[in-house]
Parts: sequence; C-alpha cells; structure tokens
Amino acid sequence: MIEEPILLDSLIAPLNPPLTSAADPLAGATGDRSRMREHTDAFATLKQQIKQHGLLEKQLPFYTFMILSALGLLGGSIAILALVHIWWVQVLNAVVLAFLSTQFGFLGHDAGHRQIAKSTRINDVIGLFLGNFLVGMSFNWWLDKHNRHHSNPNQLDHDPDINIPILAFSADDGIQRTGFQRYMVRHQAIFFFPILMLVAIDLQVNSIKYVLAGKAKYQVAEVLLLLAHWACYLGAIFLLLPAWQGLIFIAVHQMLFGLYLGTTFAPNHKGMPIIASESKMNFLQQQVLTARNVHANIFNDYWYGGLNYQIEHHLFPSLPRNKLKRAQRIIRQFCAEHEIPYYETGAIQSFREILAHLAEVSTIVTTAAQTNRAGA
Repeated sequence: MIEEPILLDSLIAPLNPPLTSAADPLAGATGDRSRMREHTDAFATLKQQIKQHGLLEKQLPFYTFMILSALGLLGGSIAILALVHIWWVQVLNAVVLAFLSTQFGFLGHDAGHRQIAKSTRINDVIGLFLGNFLVGMSFNWWLDKHNRHHSNPNQLDHDPDINIPILAFSADDGIQRTGFQRYMVRHQAIFFFPILMLVAIDLQVNSIKYVLAGKAKYQVAEVLLLLAHWACYLGAIFLLLPAWQGLIFIAVHQMLFGLYLGTTFAPNHKGMPIIASESKMNFLQQQVLTARNVHANIFNDYWYGGLNYQIEHHLFPSLPRNKLKRAQRIIRQFCAEHEIPYYETGAIQSFREILAHLAEVSTIVTTAAQTNRAGA
C-alpha cells in the first residue's frame, strides 16, 4: 500500500508545486496524447471486465436490509426521545441521531447513483424518502451538485465541491480572496474541523433555496417531504423535551451530523491535485489521480459508507457499495499494469495531508498579501 503523497511524474508532467497550484498536468508532457488514447481503449476493456464479474448488477436485497436496519435504529432513537427523561441520555441520543442521519445520507447517495434498483423511478423514490424526509436535504439539488462533481473532480470552475467561499484549495484561488474570506483562507487549517460542523446546516439551507426557486424535478414531492421532515423533527423534539434541552439536542445533532458527513467526504479529494479549468485530462486519469482511497476494512467500509473506495466509486459510480471490495482488486491491478498511480492511505494520514495542503495554501496566500503590502 502506498503511504506517501501521490507522485504524478511517472505518468504526467508534475504539478509545480504539486498540490497548491492549479495547472493542466498534460501540458508539455511527452507522449501524453497517445497515452490518453491508450487509456480510453483500456478503460473500455476494464469496464467490460467489471461487467463480466457481475459487479454492476443492482443490489436491492442488500440495500433493503441496510435501510430497514437503519430505520430500526431510528425507531429506537425516537423511543428514547419519547420515554427517557434524563437530559444527558438525550445528548447521547443526539449523537446517535447524527450517526443515523449520515448513514441515511450515504444510502441516499447510493440511490442517486442508481445502485439500488433497476428502475430510475424506484431509486428516485428511495432517494426522496431518505434525503428529503429523513435528512432534510433536497435529493434533486444534491444530485445535480454531485453529478457536476463526478464529471469534473477537483477541477477549478467546474467542481462545486471545491467552490467553498471560506476555503481555498489552490493558491491561485486563495490569492484572489478579499476581506473575511481572505482571513479565513489564511487560517483555514485551524478552522477546517469547526467548518465541517456546519456542513449539514449548509446542505439543508441550500436545499430550501433550491426548492423555493422551483428547480426540483419532483417539485411538489420535494416541498412536501421537506415540510414533513421539519414538522416531524422540530415537533418531536420540542413536544418531548423542554425548550432548552431541545435546543441543545438540535445543536449536538446538527454539528455532529455535519462533522461526520464532512470527515467522510473530505478525504476523498481534498489535498489531492487541483486541475486547471481548461485542462484536457482524460476521464480515467482525472478520476484516479484526483481521488484518495482510505484503507479498506470492516469498520472503514461501514463508517465511510463505501466512500473509502473513492477511486472505484469515481470510475464506476453505479457500482453498488457491497461490490466495491471485489472491484478494488481488479482496478488496482489495472492501474498498476497501465502505470496509473493508485493512491490509498490510512484515515489519520488522509487528514494530515488535507491539513498540510490547506496550511501550504494559507502560507502562500499570506506571503502574497505581505508582498503586496510591502510593494504598495
């Protein structure tokens, strides 16, 4: 297993510096265009191999079990909310609910990628139920945003997941920030985890804006399910708990929900190469080189909702979660045979790399600001 940050020069012209400056990694590299054609042909062969092993077949029984199990735990959480009158137990219950909300988010993610059922409508119904009703997030808004990310991972001006006003993942982007945004970017490694606590709230606020703008595919269903979510969520909490306990419950739930969700999504691409908006990197290269896997084991596979297999997921988004481990063996061997760097590391190391990358961007932005002031 690779434990050091990814080295791209075995395949493409090195990024200079490797992580903090956006560039077209193909510019000036010898033989890259012919290699792009080779990779396109090779990927078609890889896809056929994945299909022959039956790894793209929908997994309705598996997901039925996963959804029903999570719903059973949710029922237990609601029972505790209704029957237990010890405030610290309710705080722990909020922690459990944050865990379940994220698990429902993972399942909604899989429905969005059509991993559960053959019918698009069934996947959409499942996604609406999990996303809008159980999580409070617009399924259609998320699907649109997430599809744009999958098409352009870590590519400036195209990937919405790196378009965050108070964070900068490339020095070029960070230097352009001003005012409060500039201050946050200069200290972003310190603020990173506190910012993640706001992820769930941000998703919910953007969902409300989206449906109010009338953009949803299933507009009426999305509005009604979001209203039902908030009515049930706020109603249950404030009917069953004193107001001050209810506010604490909501704060703990929402902050830990955001933190859990953010810490499982961040290792996927944050701290990996940032691609210039005009880059012509081919699909195979961009999906693999911008992704980071987290070591597979029983705990990680469940905790990350399968997203620790980020390379496999990006190459084959419709590949069901319970087939990712088998696909990994095929894809890792394929990358080795075609000299494509395949990066996998541990959970703790992934955050070290993310924080180091954010700090490096901050240093460049701070230095640039000091230079500008000195020259003024």
